[in-house]
Amino acid sequence: MEFVLGAMGASGAVCFTNPLEVIKTRFQLQGELKKVGNYKVHYRNFAHAIYVVAKNEGPLALQKGLLPAMGHQVLLNGTRYGIFDLAQKNKWILKENGTVSLIKSVAVGAGAGMLGGFLGSPLGMLKIHLQSYSAQSIAVGYQRKTISTLNGLLTLYRDYGVVRGLWRGAVGAMVRIGVASSAQLSTTSILNEAFIEHGLLTKDQKFLSTLMSSMVGGVLMSILMAPFDLVSTRLYNQGVDSKGRGLLYKSYMECLIKTFRQEGVHGLYKGVIPCYLRLGPHVVLSMVFWERLRLLEKNISDHFNNPQTLV
Repeated sequence: MEFVLGAMGASGAVCFTNPLEVIKTRFQLQGELKKVGNYKVHYRNFAHAIYVVAKNEGPLALQKGLLPAMGHQVLLNGTRYGIFDLAQKNKWILKENGTVSLIKSVAVGAGAGMLGGFLGSPLGMLKIHLQSYSAQSIAVGYQRKTISTLNGLLTLYRDYGVVRGLWRGAVGAMVRIGVASSAQLSTTSILNEAFIEHGLLTKDQKFLSTLMSSMVGGVLMSILMAPFDLVSTRLYNQGVDSKGRGLLYKSYMECLIKTFRQEGVHGLYKGVIPCYLRLGPHVVLSMVFWERLRLLEKNISDHFNNPQTLV
């Protein structure tokens, strides 16, 4: 049940935040491996990017990749929220004195995130392929004419096999999610505890506590994750040869080093604003949905365990 609730919470959130993901992807691919001034700028800023996409591709283009994005959230966040919920219930992240351990919560969050990132990698890659495909006049990055989610997965498998087809770029996704998950889940747990311990909120104000802690967690998550998110996007989106090997980057580190050398620190943080604008609401919504669903599940369970409460 922990995994189902985590998946439902994240899937609900992505319906609202997917347009921000589309814009983030376009920024991350714009000017790939080119110095500033040596490429055409299609997307000047966040608001301009929304306008350009809607004008050239129609408003519905802002929801490109929604289906694989939802499937990706089911596998990714269903796994990491589910594991973290089990860790909380079994007190795996607590110190001997009963308080939250930063080291343990970071470790559990990172491990759960990396596993979720691996499981959801094929759908995560397909999401990037769909989101990056655009009208030729505003195209950035490698362009794939993927028809649908199922067609995209079958094509990747048929052309390149399981490892170099469906799970190509999985390392980038695992690093990205491992960093993000450890920052988000550990921050949320520690802040929730701190708000109550210092009298800022009470145990009855769980909703407000989750809302505030997830907002802070979203900021930290965005800052730490931005370079890893960019590398993951580029590894997923790059063109490949007949054997499924990347044309631009042969490995995670090569992508990181090439990007830094050609584009500098600024290049590694391309799309950081839409990244936060997407992650902030997504983290808040998914955590709040998750918390509400867990509370609902607990209430239903309590009712069935105590039949007299149904009278």
